[in-house]
Amino acid sequence: MFRVISIVIAIVLFVMVIDFIRRGLLKEKYAVLWLAAIGAVGIFAVWRGLLDRVASWVGVAYPPSFLFLIGLVFILMILLHFSVVISILTERNKNLAQEVALLKARVDEMDKKGAAAGKEEG
Repeated sequence: MFRVISIVIAIVLFVMVIDFIRRGLLKEKYAVLWLAAIGAVGIFAVWRGLLDRVASWVGVAYPPSFLFLIGLVFILMILLHFSVVISILTERNKNLAQEVALLKARVDEMDKKGAAAGKEEG
């Protein structure tokens, strides 16, 4: 039963990721991690002997729980990746806000000079 549930979940997640890519909601570079995680869980769910061997090699007594460990590791990798991306985007956002403030100050200064020059002419 656990095997069937794991396979169904892997298929549903795979279809969702592909659909998100198709609709432009998920970029391909981020989808790679998701597809790798889904593929690993799917392979171990289908090929039970491999799951048993790898689980015993790692020291996990109950092989199906090893699937959850693999899923957890991939999710942690995805979270770490997104944390890096968010940090980079936060820094970029701060830099852009500073540049916009400087440009706005320049435009305001030019407007004041233009207004002053217009009063002198008129």
